[in-house]
Amino acid sequence: MPLSPPSPLPGRRSVLRGTLAASAALALPSAVAAAAPAFALSGRPRAQWGVQAGDVTTHSGLVWVRSDRPARMIVETSATESFRRPRRWHGPLLGADTDFTGTVPLRGLPSGEQIHYRVTLADPDDYRRTGEPVLGTFRTAPSKRRQDVRFLWSGDIVGQGWGINPDIGGLYAYEEMRRRNPDFFLCSGDTIYADGPLSASVTLPDGRVWRNVTTEEKSKVAETLAEYRGNFRYSLLDENVRRFNAQVPTITQWDDHEVVNNWYPGEILTDARYTVKDVDTLASRARKAFSEYFPISTLPATGEEGRVHRVVRHGPLLDMFVLDMRTFRNANSPGRQTDDTTGILGAEQLAWLKRELARSRAVWKVIAADMPLGLVVPDGATDIEAVAQGDPGAPLGRELQIAELLRFVKHRRITGTVWLTADVHYTSAQHYDPSRAAFKDFAPFWEFVSGPLAAGGFQANALDGTFGPDRVFVKAPTRANVSPMESPQYFGEVDIDGDSGELTVRLRATGGAVLFTKVLQPGRVGQ
Repeated sequence: MPLSPPSPLPGRRSVLRGTLAASAALALPSAVAAAAPAFALSGRPRAQWGVQAGDVTTHSGLVWVRSDRPARMIVETSATESFRRPRRWHGPLLGADTDFTGTVPLRGLPSGEQIHYRVTLADPDDYRRTGEPVLGTFRTAPSKRRQDVRFLWSGDIVGQGWGINPDIGGLYAYEEMRRRNPDFFLCSGDTIYADGPLSASVTLPDGRVWRNVTTEEKSKVAETLAEYRGNFRYSLLDENVRRFNAQVPTITQWDDHEVVNNWYPGEILTDARYTVKDVDTLASRARKAFSEYFPISTLPATGEEGRVHRVVRHGPLLDMFVLDMRTFRNANSPGRQTDDTTGILGAEQLAWLKRELARSRAVWKVIAADMPLGLVVPDGATDIEAVAQGDPGAPLGRELQIAELLRFVKHRRITGTVWLTADVHYTSAQHYDPSRAAFKDFAPFWEFVSGPLAAGGFQANALDGTFGPDRVFVKAPTRANVSPMESPQYFGEVDIDGDSGELTVRLRATGGAVLFTKVLQPGRVGQ
């Protein structure tokens, strides 16, 4: 379908002015010293780490900020950049219990409109003493079907030793994505690499030298809560990320590297780098930091019980089903068991997903998976990390749970399901069809892979024939861990046309190239 170019960025100048002014002190060489709040700092509270919005729906959204000291968070919203007649939202007191981060839920917003917001931090002992406001903006989801929707997705950020490199413009993919002016960004997991320390420099195969901005928390694997928090702060040192966050709301999920590579509940590590061997302890600390640094509607930063999996409803055209393929999975194994009720989602999450898919009335039901379905992702010599286990026959192991889900979608005649994922550090498109599959009781569907956004690139994974995948397109390096200096980074783009309901997927590379395009028709159970 023909698409018009991205609309002009609403309020862009004001957003950039406010964001950059508030973060001027966060230039890369001095950022490390500013990492931890200092109680003895004089003056007023500062929001040096920018702002973020998340889980935006038709009438609501979340706004996030971090202070450099204890402060009261205040948010104002307006329909105009001038903030004439603003609406005020009184937020939490930001303190050490949340690493001085806070989130304010905004409700009762107008649908399908640009919302301008500014965050002010006030001295908790004297509300007249406030820091300089930081500006942001986002679009609420449309309430009418005829309004188009555009979003981007990717994952895998600051991995394999490739961090913020000033020589190449830092995390430059974020600036390219910002210029696409999407309604939101789906971050498909591996938002950090807590198990991937950074060194000051890396010599590339061609002799060039990659330089990293380094911090104390990124100098070793993360084990303490403070070290996990420092990992989540790291990307916010980059101006591209802060500018992106001020303009584009996110829907964020997690995978393994927020904790440790290929982790599962109950695992005991053998990695000599770790003094803490109990993965459940590490996961608890990582989850706490994750909840503090991303605005997620179902995961409060206060430590209350919450969950990563959720549905984010984006108007009549789109429901986003965000999965958690990490928290409830069983142990990694060769995956040959003939009975597996836990699988990769857990029984409760699977029941939730089936129930919510059946309830959905959106034209498109995008299933945001942090791991692919038909790509064989190994864990060591014998175990399997994702779903597919390399046996192209009838479903076994975690494939049994996916088979149950796919059968449910077919028999309940649930239309418009599309799978999006990242994780494998290349970009590809797979079409699944029962005519090619060992398991036949499902409707055809597409799975699109994108990433990395700022990490090493890897070769394409093998396919498993159980669900009949056909790799229609793939773009991957020919060797392992190709740096962002040697290879483009990848993100995907989805446009949903309000008039026709058509969904167009584009797999993009940094530098502006569109690598692959697929147009899907609405109202179909399979395609």
